[in-house]
Amino acid sequence: MSREKATRRYSRCEARRRIEHVFNSAAVEALRPIDLAELRVVVLNGESEGAPAIVIICESIGQLDLGWIETSEAPIAWRAAAYVALEQTLGAALPIFGYQDLFDEISMYYWDGETDDDAARQCLIDYHGADPGDLDEVALPSTMEAKKPAWMIAANAAPLAKLPLDLRKALRELRSAHDALRRLPGDCNAWHFDGQILYEYVPGLEECSTLPPLTLVPVEFFAAEVDDVGRHGMEYGFMDVAGICPLSEAAHVERWFASLRTGAHFLLAAQQLIQLDPDKL
Repeated sequence: MSREKATRRYSRCEARRRIEHVFNSAAVEALRPIDLAELRVVVLNGESEGAPAIVIICESIGQLDLGWIETSEAPIAWRAAAYVALEQTLGAALPIFGYQDLFDEISMYYWDGETDDDAARQCLIDYHGADPGDLDEVALPSTMEAKKPAWMIAANAAPLAKLPLDLRKALRELRSAHDALRRLPGDCNAWHFDGQILYEYVPGLEECSTLPPLTLVPVEFFAAEVDDVGRHGMEYGFMDVAGICPLSEAAHVERWFASLRTGAHFLLAAQQLIQLDPDKL
């Protein structure tokens, strides 16, 4: 005689814990292959009867490890091609800033937004009371530009057709995964960032720095500049949210998970590009 398996009844509290456990396990599994940044998924409760929101938080701080792009003896044209691709795409999923973002911040901080040397000098004289005779040793826009290693310069990047086969393949996969991520609609998108929505769920967050916690800028060459722009974040916290998605209906969770996997696929493509062995290309 067969016995029917008894159905366990859960209290509301037990059911919530069970759902959270299953959800967290599935989210962790989707992000498990990613190690170029430490990502965590958190559920925020809305005020009163507001919908909960799922947030992806980046817990890594500092320069992204660029692997062979930064440290190898591979041709500059190869390294520049890989760096440019990462610079143009990674912001779609990670809270990260590149060289131009750093330059703009430094320009506003020291030269009131001026981007050429003559205008920056005049700004230092007119608005900061600098003595014209003391400006020979002062950092100017060209000083910062001159610090860029050759592999950071887009003009040095080789066209796709002149790159080794495996590097071409990795770059194509990165671009394809990036295109898929960018095509996702804004609603139910795990990687969509909206600061106004975030502030509604986390009051007081406006006090933290708007600067992302990660950078593609090599600190070896720009330590002083990164320290200058990152000081506020080190004191009050960085804007470390990679995406926020309010969920008004339980049925939207599946779409959120689909978008989470799309972003994870993109980050895995970036990771594989960084982990290439240039000696085997």
